[in-house]
Amino acid sequence: MIFTDGLRSAGAAVRLWFAPARIRAEGTTPDYRFSLANERTFLAWLRTGLALIGGGFAVDQFLPRLHPGMRVTFTVVLLAGGALCALRAVNHWVRCERAMRRGEDLPVTRFPTALALAVGVLAVAVVVLVLLGRTG
Repeated sequence: MIFTDGLRSAGAAVRLWFAPARIRAEGTTPDYRFSLANERTFLAWLRTGLALIGGGFAVDQFLPRLHPGMRVTFTVVLLAGGALCALRAVNHWVRCERAMRRGEDLPVTRFPTALALAVGVLAVAVVVLVLLGRTG
């Protein structure tokens, strides 16, 4: 029962991604400056996702001497991170917009921390490989 309620709730949230006008049915219209700031944050997350995707392609194309397994791992991690970032951007935009309309606190998320740690670990791994001369 709890699982199906969770799926139903998640499905309703995803439907809002494709019909943002439905958000207007909730609460009152916030100050437009806040909605526009929310949109700028959304666009910043999309840029971050695109940068991660670009990094994935760069690793694949410009590190040919890197061990194939490592190169594929780094590439996939960066590409998946970029995709997650884009999906998280739209989800966070909807959640924030709904919270503002309802007069609630903005939602908190651990995603930026997880993303920063993943990128940091990946960067350290690449630095070590460069220092060892294994990136060719």
